[in-house]
Amino acid sequence: MEPIKLTQYSHGAGCGCKIAPHVLEEILKSNFIAPQNDKLIVGNSTKDDAAVYDLGNGQGLISTTDFFMPIVDDAFDFGKIASANAISDVYAMGGKPLMAIAILGWPINKLPLELAQKIIDGARSICAEAGIPLAGGHSIDSPEPIFGLAVSGMLDLKNLKQNNTAKQDDLLYLTKKIGVGILTTAEKKGVLKEEHKGIASVQMMQLNKIGEKFGHLNYVSAMTDVTGFGLLGHLIEMAEGANLSAELDYANVPLIDDLNFYTSQMCVPDNSFRNWSGYDPKVSGITGDSLLTLCDPQTNGGLLVSIDPAFKNEFEKLLISESLQQFAKPIGRMMEKKEKVVTII
Repeated sequence: MEPIKLTQYSHGAGCGCKIAPHVLEEILKSNFIAPQNDKLIVGNSTKDDAAVYDLGNGQGLISTTDFFMPIVDDAFDFGKIASANAISDVYAMGGKPLMAIAILGWPINKLPLELAQKIIDGARSICAEAGIPLAGGHSIDSPEPIFGLAVSGMLDLKNLKQNNTAKQDDLLYLTKKIGVGILTTAEKKGVLKEEHKGIASVQMMQLNKIGEKFGHLNYVSAMTDVTGFGLLGHLIEMAEGANLSAELDYANVPLIDDLNFYTSQMCVPDNSFRNWSGYDPKVSGITGDSLLTLCDPQTNGGLLVSIDPAFKNEFEKLLISESLQQFAKPIGRMMEKKEKVVTII
């Protein structure tokens, strides 16, 4: 029998399934006035990675969920990637994950149950790596395979990091390379080079544990993880949330090697163009190449970190000590608010 390719059973892939930002804004519009809750420190009023609830003892409870359709064909790897991606939201707030609950949608009459079991095992593997239990979950019979986690975490509220608290003149860093959406699209089209197989999967399975350490750094002004809206979309959210603009040095943006080979063949996720349609009026300096990479939807992408420039050397030493030396270079900076939200140089 031919091996079953999970990606053939989904119309989207990974965080590329996310609803476009401008569409999501329409969905979330409401005249309903929710009761005021002073304990809810981070909620729907911002575009942050997770909700945070004040427990009243100097600590906060972090709550988040993330799920999507297969971005790789291997069931075990899909479980690992979806789980690492969901847990990342806790790290992006500067917190420590505590436990996870699984979310599974499975086309019972189309795909073997053994594949679903492998997905759950992949999730167990990543949860064990994060030091947390996979404590339960919920499943439904659905037309397409879907998997993800609801994750709870904790943090000292003094260590809370948000995506809307950057400061003018801050330096920007990114902790993973850009381009997994392009590589996974190339693989789905059957044109991925042999030497590039596995590169995207390995990166998407990497936990963003470093975010918990960043949470303890007072000079880290803001933080978010780069996922379905691409680097450009998440940078726009960071800048607009702080009422600032940003300058992005494209030459310093870490890219997966040989992306030009695939972009020249238009091995690009459809959602890259969906992303750009919402960003176009807010960006200057974009080119054909930078559009395809900066709008590329990432799955469990790196942490986008905004830091006080006075601590540049200290932060870069930390990155080097954590074997992240290839990312120990700023990719841009925050500026006073200008006509355009992001300028690419």
